Amino acid sequence: MRTSSAGRTSGTEGGLRGRVALVAGGTRGGGRGVAVELGAAGATVYVTGRSTRGGRSPLDRPETIEGTAERVTAAGGLGIPVRVDHAVPAEVRALTERIDAEHGGLDLLVNGVWGGDPSTDWAHPLWEQDLDTGLRMFRNAVETHVVTSRFAVPLLIARGRGLVVEVTDGNTARYRGSFFYDLAKSTVIRLAVAQAAELRPHGIAAVALTPGFLRSEAVLEHFGVTEQTWRTATDPHFAHSESPAYLGRAVVALATDPDVLARSGRALSTGELHREYGFTDADGTRPDFPAYWAEALEGEFGPLGDPL
Repeated sequence: MRTSSAGRTSGTEGGLRGRVALVAGGTRGGGRGVAVELGAAGATVYVTGRSTRGGRSPLDRPETIEGTAERVTAAGGLGIPVRVDHAVPAEVRALTERIDAEHGGLDLLVNGVWGGDPSTDWAHPLWEQDLDTGLRMFRNAVETHVVTSRFAVPLLIARGRGLVVEVTDGNTARYRGSFFYDLAKSTVIRLAVAQAAELRPHGIAAVALTPGFLRSEAVLEHFGVTEQTWRTATDPHFAHSESPAYLGRAVVALATDPDVLARSGRALSTGELHREYGFTDADGTRPDFPAYWAEALEGEFGPLGDPL
């Protein structure tokens, strides 16, 4: 497929002009990447999360919803930051009532709330993990998505079209290395399956979507690099990583696909979608971590498995 000089699929620039999106968990990482790329496609994007310039979330990181919204606007869309705790139904209800009042509906919902990395115990099996920490992580990663869809989906139905994207990690049945982490990420895929079944009669698609090795702000800090210098990191796997923009461009490709309903209920990956839609990462490359796994890591760790 032909791509523009900016590396986006031809026809997506401005392809979401007049469309309204909600990116829940858009403060940083993949959520920020999705929000900015939606802006580059012309969308109005409500960017939500708990980190604002007036106060940080428990993650205590510097990224804010205002910072993301400004990037959305600079990219060509309109970014609207709204401080929302998606675990609190009343706050999500107020958010969706505001969107309805201002725009009369919603075209795209991206459920990207996560924040569980610091709580993930990679070293111990279930029976040796702290139960409160694990359950809290699961609730934050799954219940927030349920609450958000409960109040946002009616706005999609009001439009009679649209897309729900559940952001996860991995799109196969392979165990992800930690009990609560695996439970959360695999459950998010099931949320997409269930929503797809219920939304199909309304002409609305729902998919799960995973990035590959994502260069979030925290990952860049872990390797002691920036987005400009990331290639200097010595980890061989990191050389096959992708920027948050790649996930964003995958979402834009899906949101501008008139036949997206044919994909509804599936668990998709950026590595798969770039081959079908032709988008590139911000630097013009086409990372494909599943292909890299099959080539370099399968012998040591086993196959990723077939997509769900």
